[in-house]
Amino acid sequence: MRKKLVAGNWKMHGNLKENEALLGALIAGLSEPENKASYAVCVPYPYLTLTQSKLRGSAIKWGAQNVSQYEKGAYTGEVSVSMLNDFGCEFVIVGHSERRMLYGESNKMVAEKYLAAQHAGLIPILCVGETLEQRDSGTTKQIIDEQLKAVISLAGVDSLADAVIAYEPVWAIGTGKTATPQQAQDIHHFIRLTIAQQNAEIASDLTILYGGSVKANNAAELFVMPDIDGGLIGGASLVAEDFIAICQAAN
Repeated sequence: MRKKLVAGNWKMHGNLKENEALLGALIAGLSEPENKASYAVCVPYPYLTLTQSKLRGSAIKWGAQNVSQYEKGAYTGEVSVSMLNDFGCEFVIVGHSERRMLYGESNKMVAEKYLAAQHAGLIPILCVGETLEQRDSGTTKQIIDEQLKAVISLAGVDSLADAVIAYEPVWAIGTGKTATPQQAQDIHHFIRLTIAQQNAEIASDLTILYGGSVKANNAAELFVMPDIDGGLIGGASLVAEDFIAICQAAN
């Protein structure tokens, strides 16, 4: 049986004082590890030291929101996988829709980052999903298939045994539009079936998160869907009460 995962993506938010208070509240609210779900927060690079020191020994894991595909070199402003290892990261998000759209990350680049993360022992949270224009044109499955194929062709389908996938319907994030639990389930099921065509066992065991504006008031109805294994949480992960409620819904 797949274990659920709730991962917070803080994006570019917070400061030392706010983050220390947030982490303290999360530790208090999620003090005992549950059998059905794991918890994690993916924080901005400057706060990895604080996060590591606060969360070490707690029930909450941590990670980063992006990473370079290069091991080292003249790449000003980039952060390598070995640097993330120095701060005890377990997870790293790759291919988030904001990275793809705002910073032009291609499927090939995302696949390279995914592979670099795995080579360093990190668990990549691979984001896939379609924009509103792509959904309206009926190409949702084609887009997601291309995003998955780029990774599988480079790293192999077996690599997904040590990875997490997050489905992000970009059209349902911060737009006022919402995906119903069944709409989300349909795409999660498609992702699992696509992978099952190459390896049914890996597909069955694969954790697939939903990243389309999960809130405390809709988490339970999403997480009950058979192919939704938790959430990649944006804004709600910045409010301790909301994030804890979402984690509780996963249990």
